[in-house]
Amino acid sequence: MADNDRVNDLALLLSPEGRALLDEVRDTDPARELAVATRLRREHPAELVSAALGQARLRQRAAVKFGAEDAGRMFFTPNGVEQSTRASVAAHRAGRMAEWGVTSVADLCCGIGGDAIALARAGIRVLAVDRDPLTAAAARANAEALGLADLIEVREADVTEVDTSGFDAVFVDPARRGGRGRIFDPEAYSPPLSWAVSAALRAPRAALKIAPGIPHEAVPEQAEAEWISDGGDVKEAVLWFGTEPGAVRATLLPGPRTLLSRGLPDPGVRPPGRYLYEPDGAVIRAHLVAEVADQVGGGLLDATIAYVTADALRPTPYATAYEITDHLPFNVKKLKALLRERGVGTLTVKKRGSAVEPEELRRKVKPQGPHAATVFLTRVAGAPAMLIGHPA
Repeated sequence: MADNDRVNDLALLLSPEGRALLDEVRDTDPARELAVATRLRREHPAELVSAALGQARLRQRAAVKFGAEDAGRMFFTPNGVEQSTRASVAAHRAGRMAEWGVTSVADLCCGIGGDAIALARAGIRVLAVDRDPLTAAAARANAEALGLADLIEVREADVTEVDTSGFDAVFVDPARRGGRGRIFDPEAYSPPLSWAVSAALRAPRAALKIAPGIPHEAVPEQAEAEWISDGGDVKEAVLWFGTEPGAVRATLLPGPRTLLSRGLPDPGVRPPGRYLYEPDGAVIRAHLVAEVADQVGGGLLDATIAYVTADALRPTPYATAYEITDHLPFNVKKLKALLRERGVGTLTVKKRGSAVEPEELRRKVKPQGPHAATVFLTRVAGAPAMLIGHPA
């Protein structure tokens, strides 16, 4: 009955009255929701007002992933906003499929339809499947709202019972959240990763969306593994089948810019040079720090930490470069004195391999002054250290 109630709420929003109300509450400030709800309930059913305000709130949250224009027309569930693919990432994945000549995809565990939308916009016909009635209804509404209903068929079904034999490719996005939050064991995904891999191996091509923290040893030997970041934030990993088995890549959006593994050995450890390079998170997750070190002619500050140091500035899209002015053993008093001497009031604290929390350090050093600096709390050859500098 609860599922039916949720689907009925969506049906109310899809009615002419519901759509008009959604337009009216589009930009409602969350702090004014109670006053707005009180006013609107004089003219509209209470359940419709509640559903409209809830949907407006979800659309505001979804704008970060989908852009304000699309999010303002789409329909979301709380889980859908949380778990859906960012539009830029979905477009990158759809673009790869389109380049291979894929014309039809079975999108299993489609959620509210984010990936199906990207695939359809790439000219690919999609069967979008989800077993949750409200989620499937939202995906169907989104295909219609964005003018893609001719390319997206939404089916409410158990993905394990869907015949995908007639499709050029399969895309699977297993649920990675449960009642207690994120699920880290791939076999606890819904459906399990092993089932998703078996479905992928039956298709000419396939992509499986997985958590970026997946251990490399859990990647099947038949798969290509790609870690994707957007604007510097790691978003997901993808296992590709029917491409290059064993290949590893890090893709940075916007761009895209892609760094491929060359199987390089781990870089050596060396003393701090004039420059420190902080690899993008996707590069680190893909274990491609050696490729970055090779690009910039550098080595590691510590064998266990993904900071690269070099004597020369060689810009690379795969790492952010900083010019280092000071290298000191970790000592809060010395850092405070140095920052005061240089008039540093804007302090960016980065850490890797240190237990010190950035906010705690800022409270202790109390930066004041017109200048800015970046301090790295890390280890140099195993010893706690501070490196101070600024973006190169």
